Amino acid sequence: MRKTWATSGLDLHLELPGPRVRAGLETALRQAVQTGRLAAGTRLPSSRALAADLGIARNTVADAYGQLAAEGWLTARQGSGTTVAGPAPAPGTAVPVVAPARESPTTRDGPPAQAPGASVTGAGAPAGRPRYDLRAGRPDLSAFPRTAWLAAMRKALIASPVQALDYGDPRGRPELRNSLAAYLARTRGVRVTPERIVVCNGFTQGLGLLCQALRGRGATAIAVEGYGLPGNLSIIAGHGLRPALLGVDEDGAVPDAAGDAQAMLLTPAHQFPLGAALAARRRAHAVRWAAMTGAMIIEDDYDGEFRYDRQPVGALQGLAPEQVAYVGTASKTLAPGLRLGWLALPSRLADDVIAAKARADAHTGSLEQLALGEFIDSGRYDRHIRQSRLAYRRRRDRLVSELARCAPGVRVTGIAAGLHAVAQLPAGQSESEVTARAARRGLALEGLSTYALGAAARRPALVIGYATPPEHAFTGAVARLCATITGLAGYT
Repeated sequence: MRKTWATSGLDLHLELPGPRVRAGLETALRQAVQTGRLAAGTRLPSSRALAADLGIARNTVADAYGQLAAEGWLTARQGSGTTVAGPAPAPGTAVPVVAPARESPTTRDGPPAQAPGASVTGAGAPAGRPRYDLRAGRPDLSAFPRTAWLAAMRKALIASPVQALDYGDPRGRPELRNSLAAYLARTRGVRVTPERIVVCNGFTQGLGLLCQALRGRGATAIAVEGYGLPGNLSIIAGHGLRPALLGVDEDGAVPDAAGDAQAMLLTPAHQFPLGAALAARRRAHAVRWAAMTGAMIIEDDYDGEFRYDRQPVGALQGLAPEQVAYVGTASKTLAPGLRLGWLALPSRLADDVIAAKARADAHTGSLEQLALGEFIDSGRYDRHIRQSRLAYRRRRDRLVSELARCAPGVRVTGIAAGLHAVAQLPAGQSESEVTARAARRGLALEGLSTYALGAAARRPALVIGYATPPEHAFTGAVARLCATITGLAGYT
């Protein structure tokens, strides 16, 4: 694994076309500015930082920056870095799609195996609060950037107009929607205007709003991945829609099994919980299916920022903005308690979702929105994600290393990404036996079968949430995990 990808400055989503690295970088940056994905005034990473992220020579980045500055796309000033100059698009180029930045289980927002807002007890977990917790679904809450968030909240509150304290636009505060449009374009390749972003109270509400809109347009069924959060089935069924199951393998969901469904719920960047990235041919197939049938793809980008072995895969929405409704939240990057999520909507769904949001609760809390907008615009959000990415990557490495040492029959599968890992158990061991033994040792742990939604049974495995424990408890949690496994038959 290249050790630099979690560490350097501002995040950019760039895919370099063709074999010539410098030409590919120039093309990728030029197109990002032309289409408005990188808005005027956006400060780019240093040549050293971007070179580290892309795994290329620093001089290559410096030369590309210099060429684009000479063409007028970028502005470079000594001591001030390189920024997007924002020239008018050349004839024939795309019109900018983002405004300049002023800038479980039941739910994906909470830990798996819980009803919304309820406490969680995983399979075999103790009834009380466990001493150590390796269940998936939460970031390290002790790492929440309290000081930086307080500074953003204070600045946003002082600068906010008095109208921000009144009932507002059901889509959310314009300051945050502007910030999100620019941020999502820059880091995830999402193509959306601020007018088609709806701020919601986390993924649970976002999925519910989309279900309402789809049901109102005549939908009867939504295809979902055969391994995932059982709570999503409850949300879908609760809005009068029938869930249809898709197979999942090492290339992610199998979209050609959607049948007569009018929508498809996918986790393409990092399938939850199995951990695969949706293969390029399947991404293309899903988009073609939606375009040909008039169906909708719901993209759950629950941990898309956290990829450790390479740049994150861009959002599926960037391939087909009119066929994909994108859902993101701050639940994994910051904390689920903030209750902040966002929908990037196709034009045909926007009015219906906005109306559903207005009926649901009028609008999401303004002060938290203003704080998040300031947190993004100030660069603190990028820095926090970078720090978290490095910390979680190190935890994953430690987990994999310790399991290889203490339990060589256990195999960790899935890409190096996210906040959890799947560990396949050796032959002869059962999930229930392992989780029950872990519970007796004060360790909360879940088996993969917890997330089976009716799909074919797979080899017994554990879903290990390595981000959940606070840093001081992680070593103890992994030690108890190893002791649990090695104490079973076959290791004694």
